[in-house]
Amino acid sequence: MTTTFPSLTISTERLVLRPYEEGDIPAFVEMMNDDLVVAWTSVPHPYTQAHAEAWVRDLAPAERAEGRGLVFAVTEFLTQRLVGTVHLHGTDWRLKATEVAYVTAPWARGEGYATESVLAVAQWLFRARGFERLQLRTAADNTASQQVAQKIGCISEGVLRNAWIARSQTESGEWTEVRTDLILWSLLPEDLDGLGDQLPETGYSAYADWSGPHR
Repeated sequence: MTTTFPSLTISTERLVLRPYEEGDIPAFVEMMNDDLVVAWTSVPHPYTQAHAEAWVRDLAPAERAEGRGLVFAVTEFLTQRLVGTVHLHGTDWRLKATEVAYVTAPWARGEGYATESVLAVAQWLFRARGFERLQLRTAADNTASQQVAQKIGCISEGVLRNAWIARSQTESGEWTEVRTDLILWSLLPEDLDGLGDQLPETGYSAYADWSGPHR
């Protein structure tokens, strides 16, 4: 049984999802230091050049090589600018299930890029890889992320009480940790059937297999 994802590129009309490269590091650092990313994720803050280098060179490739998941850099097709990231993690190969997380750069918000990129990954998972479940968790007050879940056809399965630590910025600019609930969402192959024309046209291109980091 296959227990690792291939290294590949997924393309839509507007986006290219591919492995991270060295040239993405400056834009990735900027994106991960955005206030909304700091508030709703567990990334280190401040997010440094060293953090990004470790992610691009070692941590993200290891997700795929060790069978835990897959990380995509999401870029605009026309400009090649870094739009965001889509991260599959916690993969269960027996259940054919995995979890998705996503981040969008502040300049790219409001364009539907998160919805488009996650839907493209979901189509690939279900149709090309035979997966049966994609799940995601959103913080209770993170309405933007919840809207993405709804737009891609996810079903809310309930609330995980007091299950996450978010961050809130004080008037002095300091960040403090606050506990919050998580909403659990799921997407199954049949859930995509109701989206019709909303599904992006996608193409896939696999790289030669590799297990080491980009250098």
